[in-house]
Amino acid sequence: MLLTNLRAATMTGEGRYGLIDDAAILIEGEQIAWVGPRADAPAGEARDMGGRLVTPGLIDCHTHIVFGGDRAKEFEMRLEGASYEEVARAGGGIVSTVRATRMASEEDLLQDALRRVDAFLAEGVNTLEVKSGYGLDRDSELRMLRVARQIEARRPVKICTSYLAAHAVPEEYAGRPDAYIDDVAIPTLREAHAQGLVDAVDGFCEGIAFDTVQIERVFQVAQELGLPVKLHAEQLSHLGGTALAAKYKALSADHVEYATEEDAKALAASGTVATILPGAFYTIRETQAPPIAAFRAHQVPMALASDCNPGSSPLSSLLLTMNMGCTLFRMTPEEALAGVTRNAARALGLSDRGTLAVGQRADLAIWDIKDPAELSYRIGFNPLHARMYGGKL
Repeated sequence: MLLTNLRAATMTGEGRYGLIDDAAILIEGEQIAWVGPRADAPAGEARDMGGRLVTPGLIDCHTHIVFGGDRAKEFEMRLEGASYEEVARAGGGIVSTVRATRMASEEDLLQDALRRVDAFLAEGVNTLEVKSGYGLDRDSELRMLRVARQIEARRPVKICTSYLAAHAVPEEYAGRPDAYIDDVAIPTLREAHAQGLVDAVDGFCEGIAFDTVQIERVFQVAQELGLPVKLHAEQLSHLGGTALAAKYKALSADHVEYATEEDAKALAASGTVATILPGAFYTIRETQAPPIAAFRAHQVPMALASDCNPGSSPLSSLLLTMNMGCTLFRMTPEEALAGVTRNAARALGLSDRGTLAVGQRADLAIWDIKDPAELSYRIGFNPLHARMYGGKL
């Protein structure tokens, strides 16, 4: 299939957006076989794209879309003055979702997750990261990971799973976080890995969750098992999580509102992606913005993600996420698009997607626009014309 009469935002780093006007893209099987000016295109079964913009398929590299229940009541509590930490310490927050998730059946969790997945696919998303972390016991964590794996069988989308048992201390281990790490987090990680359910290992390094010493114990087991790591770091305070992520050459350090310039230098040296999550910043009305200028200055790759979850970021739109990244943090539209394509792929350790280049997967988003900046500029508007997944429209 030869896609013709299009503008290609290749996101290859060559010029602004890697843009090729009046381009063509040759698809062979599941891969891109050629991309360049239409005048130079090889032979193929031509399909006219009507002058539309074509980008790599979008990638959301940080979501929590498998969970039970909702936390609309806590939304009300925060509006009445309670802080995120106060809600958590009152038995709400992550722990309340844990109760609902433990009670839900595997099929119920899957059906609820698929509704959220469909919202992302409708906006040109082809790859989603999905975390566990709302089970916090052996059976529930494994159930969440199984559900995440089943999504690929129900929808044309790539799912990457992250094991996040070190997300919060469950009620039965209140005041005993080290015992929880020993009894649940580490043994379940070994079992989940043995069952082929884990692509990466994550943790929540924060005062209301786990400190760097506790997270490092989980990371050491991940390293032993040959699994890459990533980390929720410096969201609400500065505990040293970003430095820990850099030490372990993590795929990404996520949130990073309280990261410093020294942290930016460490991420640059380790090759770790800084994943920016404006949905949580917006929802909990945070005032400390991530150090975007420092990340730019030290050439830290920046990804953007929805952080779709029931509490701090009930956001299921990657297009709105891009607008938020620009409006709240002054990212450029080009940085935003790179953040949900090239850099998001890097944050998941995926080298076969995220750009329009020979040998990459033919995962494309075709838009009824001509200027890539429109993807970040508009609010509540979806210009997707078609989505291609593995060479199939």
